[in-house]
Amino acid sequence: MRRRRKTAAAVALAGTALIGCQPSAAATDRTAAGGHDPLARFQRQHVTWHSCRTGPDDTAGKELDDANAQCTEVTVPLDYGHPDGRTVKVAMSRLKATDPGRRRGTLLWNPGGPGVPAMNLVLMVGKAEPTVAARYDLIGMDPRFVGRSTPLNCGWPTTGIGSAGPDRSTFDKGVALAKDLASRCAGHRDVLPYASTRNTARDMDVVRAALGESRLSYLGSSYGTYLGEVYLQLFPRRVDRAVLDSALNPDLYGPDLTATQGPAVTAALENWAAWAARHHDSYHLGATTAQVLATVDRINRSADRGPLRVGSHQVGSRVLPQLLWNVTAGDSDELYAAYADDVRDLSDAARGIDVRPNDRLEGVLTGLSAPDTDGSAGVATAIQCADRAASSGDPEVYYRDIQAHRADEPLFGPLTRNITPCSFWPTTPAEPATKVHNDVPVLMVGATGDPAAVYPGQQVAHRTLTGSRLVTLRGAFRHTVYAGLFAPQNTCIDDTVNRYLVDGELPGTDTTCPVTPSPSGG
Repeated sequence: MRRRRKTAAAVALAGTALIGCQPSAAATDRTAAGGHDPLARFQRQHVTWHSCRTGPDDTAGKELDDANAQCTEVTVPLDYGHPDGRTVKVAMSRLKATDPGRRRGTLLWNPGGPGVPAMNLVLMVGKAEPTVAARYDLIGMDPRFVGRSTPLNCGWPTTGIGSAGPDRSTFDKGVALAKDLASRCAGHRDVLPYASTRNTARDMDVVRAALGESRLSYLGSSYGTYLGEVYLQLFPRRVDRAVLDSALNPDLYGPDLTATQGPAVTAALENWAAWAARHHDSYHLGATTAQVLATVDRINRSADRGPLRVGSHQVGSRVLPQLLWNVTAGDSDELYAAYADDVRDLSDAARGIDVRPNDRLEGVLTGLSAPDTDGSAGVATAIQCADRAASSGDPEVYYRDIQAHRADEPLFGPLTRNITPCSFWPTTPAEPATKVHNDVPVLMVGATGDPAAVYPGQQVAHRTLTGSRLVTLRGAFRHTVYAGLFAPQNTCIDDTVNRYLVDGELPGTDTTCPVTPSPSGG
């Protein structure tokens, strides 16, 4: 799922009072050891920066080198409860501040996921926001078991389960696939419990210390907001300036979080349908919102009866909702037009017309049918399963929930509420899920129509982070809102975030930004 696109207040102080703060496993161990810090050897390790390119075929490394980035690896404990035991490597890249005389610190960005490498993507921040890049060293850290950080690969034959489909037989096929995918990760049971976001947050703090920083600034997008929430909770006095873009509900994050997304994705689809109706002369999907939605419903019912032939691909009930999920990419004219092209191809296929998919749709279909070659889907699931156990290991619980929402969530409910491999995972979480509740100052930004980080969940995060300010982009249907990194840009949001990161100006109260045209179409 895509993870896309004022009076000053005090910045976080070292003596900030905290509410309900949970110590890390490492902190607990230090206390038990009578003050000896078993993490000192990790925090004081020597960091050697080097070229990022690992070989002639490493295009991502070459891109980093061409941007004058540097790369390195740090050693961290596999299990922070036993820091003298096994270790793993965590890789990161650095873009040094372009105005070193005015450098104010280090900013680490996590772009989301989970399971998304960040080393190369950090270049996006440098290009999109040169004012921020001038003042901060930008760090892109591949989380543990992701990308170049001791990668974990379960060898999955597919990237996911997809939708539960229209009936019990299609649901049961998904259950069988979930069991199979979980079993393929069993060979990694020695590390799976330690793939959690809590441990990635601890790795971040080792990185902070190894870089010689007393405090760390942070930008988190999508899943990166949950990582930020956990870091704020575990290490509140190590936080400098933190921005959470499209915050996830910390009370729900885990394998069943998507169950909340169906209505929000449907609302995004309806917003696109209104746009498509206004462009009926170009796409011929319907002259009214209702007619466009009826076209989508006709496609869905056709796929329920049997797979649609789209070029060389078979698009059945398991796959179609995943394709239609791409309405979450953003709400600009450009993105809506691209989505309309896809729906038009699918509509033709549903009518039995021989369809040659457009290049973009061909790429998406190829990706959905491909194996999880790089392991990213498997490790994303491993992180979620390590963070929180599935709500149930009984498929009947999920099937009853899907059936209960067939009427109000007919298209996306069978996808968002479907069972996951976490219901059959070979290990259990090593720790309870993090209870987030503190008063560390933090800036939150997000859209009311966010289809992935649903707005009620953003509000929960805002309430649990009592020192936060929430800047809301009203009337926007996009996931992530800052800097045009993954979704259309908004000048009001960008200016607010940059004033905070550069000048420390946190809004005095919660505020809103209007949806206005921008250079990227937002």
